[in-house]
Amino acid sequence: MNHIKSNPILQQQMQLLSYKIAVRTILSCMVCIFCLQSQGQADDRIVKADQYFAAGEYYTAAHLYEQFLKPGPKQKTTANFPLNAKRNSQGSGMGKGVTKLDILYKQATSYRLANYFPEAAEAYKECMEKDPEKYVDAYYWYAVCKRSLADYTTAEESINQFLSKATANNSYRAAAEKEAATLRYIKSQLARPDTVMYKLQKTGLASGSDKGVYAPVHMGGNRFMVTSTQTDSVIVAAVNPYHSRLFTTSLVNGSLQNTEVVQIETTDATVNQGAASISANGNYLYFTQWKKENGRNISTIYYAVKKGNGWGAAQLLSAVNRNGYSSQQPYCTVDGKYLFFASNKPGGSGEFDIWYAALNADGTTGEAVNAGTSINTSADELAPFYHSTSSTLVFSSNGRQGMGGYDLFSAKGWETAWKTPENMGHPVNSTRDDLYFYAPEKTRLLSNAVFSSDRGSSCCMETFLVSKAPKKQKLTGTIRDLADKLPLANAEVILKDGTGKTWKAITGDNGRYTFDLVNEGPYSLTITKEYYKEKNTTAQIETTDESEWSTDVLKNKDEFIEKRVILKPETVVTVYFDFDMYNLKDSATEKLDSVYKVLVETPGATLQISGYTDGLGTVEYNKGLSDRRARACYQYLIGKGIDSSRITFESFGACCPLEMELINGLDNAAGRAKNRRALINVVMPKQE
Repeated sequence: MNHIKSNPILQQQMQLLSYKIAVRTILSCMVCIFCLQSQGQADDRIVKADQYFAAGEYYTAAHLYEQFLKPGPKQKTTANFPLNAKRNSQGSGMGKGVTKLDILYKQATSYRLANYFPEAAEAYKECMEKDPEKYVDAYYWYAVCKRSLADYTTAEESINQFLSKATANNSYRAAAEKEAATLRYIKSQLARPDTVMYKLQKTGLASGSDKGVYAPVHMGGNRFMVTSTQTDSVIVAAVNPYHSRLFTTSLVNGSLQNTEVVQIETTDATVNQGAASISANGNYLYFTQWKKENGRNISTIYYAVKKGNGWGAAQLLSAVNRNGYSSQQPYCTVDGKYLFFASNKPGGSGEFDIWYAALNADGTTGEAVNAGTSINTSADELAPFYHSTSSTLVFSSNGRQGMGGYDLFSAKGWETAWKTPENMGHPVNSTRDDLYFYAPEKTRLLSNAVFSSDRGSSCCMETFLVSKAPKKQKLTGTIRDLADKLPLANAEVILKDGTGKTWKAITGDNGRYTFDLVNEGPYSLTITKEYYKEKNTTAQIETTDESEWSTDVLKNKDEFIEKRVILKPETVVTVYFDFDMYNLKDSATEKLDSVYKVLVETPGATLQISGYTDGLGTVEYNKGLSDRRARACYQYLIGKGIDSSRITFESFGACCPLEMELINGLDNAAGRAKNRRALINVVMPKQE
């Protein structure tokens, strides 16, 4: 060391070396501190993405996550959103304890919530493949995405994997079991044979634009009011440049043409407008406006008064809205009396419920009434439409068994008295969201309907036309004997429909007849059978069996016919009298009516009437009584219009008994009763 001290140059060099070592040490410490800080500080792109996610701007968030996960020299989103992402201004950290897979999972969720299911599925798949234990929930969401993409086999495999891996207290377990049930329901719907009766067609803008067009409202003729997006004239950084607006358009040959913006005075460019309805008299437009408040969308129903070719300023429909809650998707009934809508305000069954309110002449409404628990569930019921012709409410729900997302349901009834809602089934419903149904009045519900769905698209709602061929109808019933109620074979049944056209059927051994109905009713029946009275009646449908996919069977009430005597050539008809009486009993007049019919139908036929008594009484008395009995039959037929020249009669008293009146010296009352009679012999004209 002495040689250093004695050498000034070496001392300077050593001092300089010590200084450099100290500087390097300080710099090294600073780098370590910076690195430690950067590890705990999130990248600016992630911070912004999280902010967009919290604000519900999921598509923008997904692309910001993408910029971090796969940075490139030129970062530009497909939607051309002004994200202002400059690499030289970004940090490089993900936040303390955050991995790239965590960011990828956030991106997958963003894509899913934005309805970009292909991108979401790929990201979820990568997460669960690289870390299946940590991202077990990805199996569930991957199944949801694959179901939405109609890959049901993969979806089922993934949901089963989730259920096998997830713990009993996993928060998605109940949802996964519901998803498994949904997949089973989808299979049953796809296997339905009646899908061949449906015709489905997607409409689009004639311009070829791929922006979504949904929530159609009929305006008359082929004109509709629809909801779609419009690009803002001024682009503002970090603000979605697309806002929903109302448009009018013409539906021509399956495409929407001549599309124009609906003019509403003093429209705020920052709000969205859509999901509208027009009053029955055309004077009021009811529509939804929504915008973000405190990070969430709040929707409110407004109305505007007709003004020239447009509409006046939007006015709040105060009776159906409530501060802090959403009311949306109004629908005016065709009779102009009620406004249906959806709302999540208090007083309902859960989230969004279907409500209705009476419409006033000035465009306002009375207090809203909840449609009740027959319609509403603890989940969401949206987009009501009431078809007055069929007394049917159509709405969307994610709270009932369906094919996934929102399904369309129908329920017959009114106000709060509804039958159990029925899923409208595939292909009306899909594995995505199906809403905003409309069908013209005075037609069947599915004869020419319009609805909205995001099936088959990357993200947006589109408009579809759907029609279903009517099911065939059969009318069936049973003919029975009036006396013993047993079914009658070989009865002839003539059916006449509302147009006057007729068909004939013969009953089988079970007394049943069946007709294929072609035209509308009312239907009348004429029933004939040998030895029975003819019956004319109107069909009265007791039940309708709709269980068969192609045919509804309408069951008519049982028809009963009464026996009658049909006279044939040389037939002798016997009528009986009470003791010492000559008045005609009901059974006698029925037989004489049959005789009368033969005489009317056979002008050349003649009658011979013979009167008889039992053996009691004198010969003289019995001769007069038998004459009065024969004459009673004669007078009855003359009174009905038969010419007297066609009838001859004689009286024979107690002559010629049919039955013995004494048996072993005892009176035989039954035998005497059969001897108190008149015989009517029909003589038919000889055939030439």
